[in-house]
Amino acid sequence: MTHQVLPAALPAKSALARRIAPTDFLDCFVVPSDMRPREAAEIITDFPGWARFLLVIRRIVTTPFGLSNDGPDAPDKLGAFPVESETESEVIAGFNDKHLDFRVSVLSERGRIFLATWVHPHNIGGKLYLRAILPFHIMIARNALARVAATPLRG
Repeated sequence: MTHQVLPAALPAKSALARRIAPTDFLDCFVVPSDMRPREAAEIITDFPGWARFLLVIRRIVTTPFGLSNDGPDAPDKLGAFPVESETESEVIAGFNDKHLDFRVSVLSERGRIFLATWVHPHNIGGKLYLRAILPFHIMIARNALARVAATPLRG
């Protein structure tokens, strides 16, 4: 079964909205789902094999530049991403690295799950990195939300 993942505007109530500056990158996608944000985020960060393979390639390419591959240590993580904040309707995870800062928001609103990614590049390296990974990011994000939409609610 195919689940339609649509581009969307970031809901104004998202805590991520306060971070956005004019030169930052932001994308947002949405699917119908009554899932809780934490449950959706766990599905989103449980990457399929092909996406894990892309992350292995990323690790090989970025290690010589000193970029983080596993994210910083944190008591609460979703995949490699430390959880920054969590409410009943939204979980935000991510971290700051030397080339860019990024956060991912998983927000539940009126029977929909939104997945938004915010990136603030620090330098030309961050801008080049973002440009290089963007097609893969979009593919992974859309696949992740399709998996959320295809997962039956528990309980």
